[in-house]
Amino acid sequence: MIEIRNLSKSYNKGQVKAVDGLDLKVNRGEIFGFLGPNGAGKTTTIKMIVGLLNPDTGTITIDGTDISKEPLEAKRKIGYVPDEPVLYERLTGLEYLNFMADVYQVPASERKERIEYYLEMFNLRDAAADLIKSYSHGMRQKTALAGALLHDPKLWILDEPMVGLDPKSAHLLKNQMREHCDKGNTVFFSTHVLEVAEKLCDRVAIINRGKLIAIGTVDELRHGDQKDSLEKIFLELTEQ
Repeated sequence: MIEIRNLSKSYNKGQVKAVDGLDLKVNRGEIFGFLGPNGAGKTTTIKMIVGLLNPDTGTITIDGTDISKEPLEAKRKIGYVPDEPVLYERLTGLEYLNFMADVYQVPASERKERIEYYLEMFNLRDAAADLIKSYSHGMRQKTALAGALLHDPKLWILDEPMVGLDPKSAHLLKNQMREHCDKGNTVFFSTHVLEVAEKLCDRVAIINRGKLIAIGTVDELRHGDQKDSLEKIFLELTEQ
């Protein structure tokens, strides 16, 4: 579903290497966790995958589509929620969701049902007619998630999606992620909550200082020591 080859990105005229020769393949049907300490290059990588940043070198294909050569076609396959969603505050929640449905050309015959589904799922129905500027951080996060998933994309790319969610909404989102992948789709998400990654992910990758330092199932990363938690593995690898 995602294939990344020799991906690099530098800042400050090449002085800061945010991503350094990254090779990564994410398969259909899996929840893939992308982990790393602050400043490791996670968000920079994600922004290149979704087409918000151009890489210095390397290629990214989404379900067989090169993001640099066919950006619109690739982006149609993606539902993206950034780590800090920025929404149009002078729209109501309902207006925003209809706007997102327009952007992704969701047919009128389907959009009402999908909007109602996510309003109900995230407990936003009572606030749907209110301006987004009146929303709490958690409500904005849920609205951003609903808007990104409305067009039923094959690939969900979620940067710290659980931040700001109440326990019920987080539980429902995790169930949705699993159901989405059980249909042959893919979820690629970053998180600092390693317990969530350990329980939810089919595979994880750990990045540090722009380089991939580990990839595999949690059992594979344990190297036979079943007592090791993902947190312990993560700390050992990123401190080396």
